Amino acid sequence: MLCACEVEVVRAFGVVELERTSQRFQNDFGDAGRVAALEAGVVVDADAREERDFLSAKPWNAPAAAAVRAQARLVRRDPRPPGSQELTDLVFRIHKTSVTPLALPEGPAGTWISRVGQPAQSHASVHGMRARGEHTMQKRQLGNSNLEVSAIGLGCMGMSFGYGPAPDKQEMISLLRSAFERGVTFFDTAEAYGPYTNEELVGEALAPVREQVVIATKFGFEFDSDVQERGLNSRPEHIKEVVESSLERLEVDTIDLLYQHRVDPDVPIEDVAGTVRDLIAEGKVKYFGLSEASVETIRRAHAVQPVTAVQSEYSLWWRRPDEELLPTLEELGIGFVPFSPLGRGFLTGAITESTTFDSTDFRNILPRFTPEARKANQALVDLLGEIATRKQATPAQIAIAWLLAQKPWIVPIPGTTKLHRLEENIGAATVELTPDDLREIESAASTVPVTGDRYPESLERQTDR
Repeated sequence: MLCACEVEVVRAFGVVELERTSQRFQNDFGDAGRVAALEAGVVVDADAREERDFLSAKPWNAPAAAAVRAQARLVRRDPRPPGSQELTDLVFRIHKTSVTPLALPEGPAGTWISRVGQPAQSHASVHGMRARGEHTMQKRQLGNSNLEVSAIGLGCMGMSFGYGPAPDKQEMISLLRSAFERGVTFFDTAEAYGPYTNEELVGEALAPVREQVVIATKFGFEFDSDVQERGLNSRPEHIKEVVESSLERLEVDTIDLLYQHRVDPDVPIEDVAGTVRDLIAEGKVKYFGLSEASVETIRRAHAVQPVTAVQSEYSLWWRRPDEELLPTLEELGIGFVPFSPLGRGFLTGAITESTTFDSTDFRNILPRFTPEARKANQALVDLLGEIATRKQATPAQIAIAWLLAQKPWIVPIPGTTKLHRLEENIGAATVELTPDDLREIESAASTVPVTGDRYPESLERQTDR
């Protein structure tokens, strides 16, 4: 029978806690959701990325909770483990016979509330359906590993650090979850971003869908008690300390992909790779990566512990990886994760010689971002714009699509703090560049000399070693 109860917490598996006068019924499966006092609806267990006829009331969806708050409070008593007939029965009782019984998955999932007042259409399963239309994302495998990720990932640094004052935390949590809903499963962060705060942000945002995403983070720097950077540190004992802290900040039991952020010249790379190998054996890390390392260092590390991915800057604005890095990665079966695939925003066309940056934006110190350099480099953006017009795309989408077309094991991670830019970047996965298009881009780009170094000398010295 149904009873009028108050739903205290909606759990990640679609299991509920009920609170009545002097009595509580509880089934504690999965992470606790954050929908409090949700006063109606049908709790349905479904993959958090899959919906169409269901109004999502996932733990982060306060508007959905508000939409049903005034409805009758109809929740079944004595909830049993997820996947039981009880939840199916409850769907039937609320929607009568307009909903086909659902085969509820047993893995981690979001919580769902059916659209109140609108009987859901009949479906044998909700699998394969997403909110706001069909958001499919191609998948790619990083090198010869079994690590499969979305073809386009999300660089998270700018949500906490580097490009001016950090945006509102709740807005960034919403953006991260929007990325997941749109098919992004690969998220990149680091201890150094903030420091610390970016890992905390990513951990909190992705906790409800942890088992469906790949989170990459990095070690390699040391910070004092005032969180000021003290330099590089990849000593084995320090790596282990950082991993323990990152696990806590990310709210995970294991780190999917752990990069050395920058090569430490004072610590043999064999010691670094051996330490990560030990962490993998302990179950605290799954895969090993390097960032901005030389091909010699990559080979030495790979001989100790297979390297799954290498991360370096790569774009139409920075082509050095073409020379040695990409051939080496292809030979060794290592995936490539280009950061700054849009030239730190310049290739979008939104930055001109007259653009001003916040005083805390690190682009102020980059030689390539002086007004004079931006004016000279505008020719490359104009080129992308011409091709984008013909392809009914944007310059940013052409830049990312060009990267995707280089190798099937390349996964760019453009960053953003804006939803419309996120959607624009993801849209690059659907832009098809023909061999003629690629030849045209190569030919035209070769005639446009890029002005300005990408880093000041002090930062450039930390790369390619």
